[in-house]
Amino acid sequence: MSLEWSSSEKKVARSAFDKALEVALGKTLAEFKKKASDAATFSDMWEIEDYLRQQQRSLEQMFDYRYSQLIVVFASLIRKGYLDEKLLAGLSQDKREEIDRFLSWHGRK
Repeated sequence: MSLEWSSSEKKVARSAFDKALEVALGKTLAEFKKKASDAATFSDMWEIEDYLRQQQRSLEQMFDYRYSQLIVVFASLIRKGYLDEKLLAGLSQDKREEIDRFLSWHGRK
């Protein structure tokens, strides 16, 4: 598989990555709002803080925009429901096949 990314592939990748990040942050925000609305004690407040810190670490690890990592990142984001595979339509066939291989290897597809 070629790790060379054409300028058009870079645009597709950036757009897909940004949309997946928006989905992930949206889900996190919705969960935060639910937890905050349900909070009744000071302890609940600190649990929310812990939740947010854990989510931040998790998202920072998951959303790695290095071209050398994007194939694995995209496969992971698809598997976790943050990325619609259709958004990767502008990537080369070999990159999409490699993403499919990662998905198959992890039990999706």
